[in-house]
Amino acid sequence: MTHTHHDIHWLHHADQHLGLVPTLGGGVAAWQLDRPQGALDLWRPWDGNNPDRYSLASFPMLPWSNRISGGGFEHAGQFHPMTPNRVGEPYPIHGDSWLQPWTLQQPDQDTLVMTLESHRFDGNPYDYQATQTFQLLAGGLNQTLSVTHLGASPLPYGLGLHPWFLRTPQTRLQAAVQGVWLSGADPLPTSHTTDFPASWDLNAGLDVNGTLVDNAFTGWSGLGSINWPEHQLSLDIRVPEIQDRGLSDGYCLLYRPPAGPAFCFEPITHPIDAFHASGQPGLRVLHTGECLSLHVQWRFR
Repeated sequence: MTHTHHDIHWLHHADQHLGLVPTLGGGVAAWQLDRPQGALDLWRPWDGNNPDRYSLASFPMLPWSNRISGGGFEHAGQFHPMTPNRVGEPYPIHGDSWLQPWTLQQPDQDTLVMTLESHRFDGNPYDYQATQTFQLLAGGLNQTLSVTHLGASPLPYGLGLHPWFLRTPQTRLQAAVQGVWLSGADPLPTSHTTDFPASWDLNAGLDVNGTLVDNAFTGWSGLGSINWPEHQLSLDIRVPEIQDRGLSDGYCLLYRPPAGPAFCFEPITHPIDAFHASGQPGLRVLHTGECLSLHVQWRFR
């Protein structure tokens, strides 16, 4: 079986290396911190060959994140059918931008930008233009994902980022959250609770090694941190828009597989299957020309 070759475009700035793979779903190949003893990966690096987007260091999720059940969704009295888009997944997942090639530009020495214009990809109802901006600066990375609705009829949109973090035996994740959506085996949400299952409380600091978690958390403050004691390194995560509102009304998702070298902590704008939840929490209905953005500041120390 042969695979299309995908070039990595590198940006070196502020003692960091950032590699992007625009033709492979607008994904990230690596984000590395330069150290005297060698480069240290902040996200799990892509091997440079595997065409599966889940093997990337990170990829964008839009015009929705995670799963949509029911074969599609209804908006303004019209049902929009959606089809599964990943082998082994019964539901369409993570939008469609991660399945399309993006184009790349470098507007400045510290910045890379990828863009995509999508028109009803794979039968989806969405027409949009998307932009990803990556800026390396002293102590970290600024990342912005934005989408502009191009269609004539309004539609609900959501965004998310899907970074994979390498985990060591002592890695810990902390974030201020208020609740979590529990799920079935799908894993679609079944009920919401503020009583966290054992080893799930992000507020107290969570061991990223353990049993499966693939769930969206609610009431996020927009702040989080990951600590790797073995590397004497921490990474702080900040979503300014959530912080500026001061309502602790954000969403984030933890994917903690029971095995493997990595886990995911995903800033998202809406919970799993929000299209079928009461009030469609977190989704934003966009009219023609309207934009939705997700800005994340990653800072290591």
